[in-house]
Amino acid sequence: MKLRHRLSLKLLLLLGGCLIARAEGIPTLHGLTVNMLCNTGQVFLNGYPVPTPLEEAIVHQENYQFIEISTQNPTFGWMIATSKNNTEQSAYRLLIASDKRLLIRDSADLWDTEKVNSSQSINIPYGGRQLETGKVYFWKVKIWDNHGNESTFSEISRFKTSDSFLDYSTDRYPLQKEDDYPIVMKRVNDKTYLADFGKASFGRLRVNLYSCTGTDTVIIHLGEAFKEGRVDRSPSGSIRYSRYSVMPKKGWNTYVIAIRPDKRNTGPQAVLMPRYIGEVTPFRYCEIENYTHPLQEKDLVRETVFYPFSEKKSCFHSSDTVLNQVWDISEYSIKATSFLGVYIDGDRERIPYEADALINQLSHYSMARDYSMARYTHEYLIHHPTWPTEWILQSVLMAWEDYMYTGNTLSLEHFYDDLKAKSLTALADQDGFISTRTGKVTPEVLQSIHFDGQLRDIVDWPHTGILGLEKEKGGETDGFVFTDINTVVNAYHYRALTLMARIAKVLGKENDQSYYIEKANRLKQLFNTHLFDKKRSIYVDGIGTNHASLHANMFPLAFGLVPEKRVDKILEFIRSRGMACSVYGSQFLLDALYDAHDAEYGLQLLTSTDERSWYNMIRAGSTITMEAWDNKYKPNQDWNHAWGAAPANLIPRKLMGIEPLEPGFQKIRIKPQPGSLESAEIKHPTIKGNVFVSFINRSGESFRLEVDIPANTTAEIQLPFLSKQMTVLMDDRPVPYRQENGFSVIETVGSGRYTFTVKR
Repeated sequence: MKLRHRLSLKLLLLLGGCLIARAEGIPTLHGLTVNMLCNTGQVFLNGYPVPTPLEEAIVHQENYQFIEISTQNPTFGWMIATSKNNTEQSAYRLLIASDKRLLIRDSADLWDTEKVNSSQSINIPYGGRQLETGKVYFWKVKIWDNHGNESTFSEISRFKTSDSFLDYSTDRYPLQKEDDYPIVMKRVNDKTYLADFGKASFGRLRVNLYSCTGTDTVIIHLGEAFKEGRVDRSPSGSIRYSRYSVMPKKGWNTYVIAIRPDKRNTGPQAVLMPRYIGEVTPFRYCEIENYTHPLQEKDLVRETVFYPFSEKKSCFHSSDTVLNQVWDISEYSIKATSFLGVYIDGDRERIPYEADALINQLSHYSMARDYSMARYTHEYLIHHPTWPTEWILQSVLMAWEDYMYTGNTLSLEHFYDDLKAKSLTALADQDGFISTRTGKVTPEVLQSIHFDGQLRDIVDWPHTGILGLEKEKGGETDGFVFTDINTVVNAYHYRALTLMARIAKVLGKENDQSYYIEKANRLKQLFNTHLFDKKRSIYVDGIGTNHASLHANMFPLAFGLVPEKRVDKILEFIRSRGMACSVYGSQFLLDALYDAHDAEYGLQLLTSTDERSWYNMIRAGSTITMEAWDNKYKPNQDWNHAWGAAPANLIPRKLMGIEPLEPGFQKIRIKPQPGSLESAEIKHPTIKGNVFVSFINRSGESFRLEVDIPANTTAEIQLPFLSKQMTVLMDDRPVPYRQENGFSVIETVGSGRYTFTVKR
């Protein structure tokens, strides 16, 4: 069997048969979206999916939930599947009707676009007769491609409008439930059972209990941690444990354990669970105490809650077993912590923070074709910001990532003035440096960013000597020295300025674009003049200190402030500091390393088994990423904190190298950086369809890459540059390329399946 066929078979098995069958040469359409939401016709009953048609659900007296489209001019999109390479859409015809029977006859009473010559397959704004509130509508679409093929119409899709329209809103899915059963059930003694669900998740328990007399009391223990063969009843930090009593009635009965609200995460700033779901708690283990009747796995059900993902999960597998485990815990963490439909900081507070949200956003994009939870959280934080200066600036970063992954400008347009304020140019001095210590944080500035409090620089968290850390402990900031002009804050400010210039260009605001470009260029020049120590060839923490931390160097490198001639020295210093940052800071450390092409050190950190590593979270017993590397670094930490799940985006974006080169994945960059990793393969969902990438890496002697690029897109392929004498083949034929930064760049590759080979 040839290598290409063997890899394809392996990938197919890995994906569990989730590849979409594609008719020979004739395109088919799937993944229809309204306002970027899939399955808009799905109906839920108290969180469980039901087969009831949407048009029936809106008139039945049941506690149904469904997506509601809240804008009068929604946008439409679809994905294209075909077996033919280099396929692009050349035209489409979209039909929208108030009655499904019209569509069956290929007719429409609301909008028939007729044949529109366009390659656009996402973000198509509604242009028909005015939609009414509280109605169910039906639609379907067909396309023509550049090979002269005409598709059949897609299956008919449904959507319901909300009871009132808004000028702008981000629509979302209802929360979903699924039933989990224990993977292990064992009897501890004559009166006690212990159940292990395999992984922790947010939910509640449903249990079948039998009583002969109706006078006994059963004790139920739920927890995330395990100790000496039992549920840990006094775990450290914010690791969850709860105890409930049940007095079963005589005979068999089913009981739902209603979770008691916790004052720590149901306060005025917390996001609350919807009534149709009810309160939940994270737990993996369940102990049933004082129960003598036989208990089976089927008698215990965990009602798990999560935000519906529009497709099956992404897939990743490599030749490194530690890396595979790190991927698994990171990927699962994104689903498990989605139980509120908004990104929150774990279970302790259940409050959105920008720092958590950016890592969640990038990771969610990498594992599911959904953009609504990320966009909703970003927009929530526009009006509910948190106190760190850097995190205010992260709103601009999230806005740009939203645009690049979706190609949709509506959020940028609606929040443009807010984003301008969030760039914090109002805090800049005559040199362009920003500071919260120089008297520029006025009430007007705070009002413009919707914040009522005191802005403070954070750098990383926690700081020295707090939250139980002894004073001599360095916290997670690598001893960072805070000054009036802070290197990390100004690196963030530079990144925000460069992105605001791009946003202004997208929105056609030429004067603003010039303004932000000028600001960014000046800041970069002065940053490298005043914050760089030429003798040591490293950046210091700020003006007025000689201390140089990991953070003062990794953030400038991650955000494009380091001139090319200085990169090697900065990398040398960064490697000398190790993982001297928090799980939050690791996102930017790894971004910096891979962007500077230090793939081997990046792989070393991802696969580390040291105490400060993702593997240590697994070793500690958690199945969801933790808030810190270990309890000793943050004694009150959660065991369910998705800001620790950075590998869920670092592996797809940086190691496997899949990122949008043009908005909405119109063009995809595939730039694997394996270091010494021998092989890996991944399925990465995008708004245009799934991207499949696999490689075999032979230690600088050869590199083989297989890709499957979705229809109606193109890709730029970047392969390792091994030597001037090397050969680069595409499907066993020589292909032209250019050399750039140690890579062989093939600029435009059409959709379809290809094999690239590099040999010395």
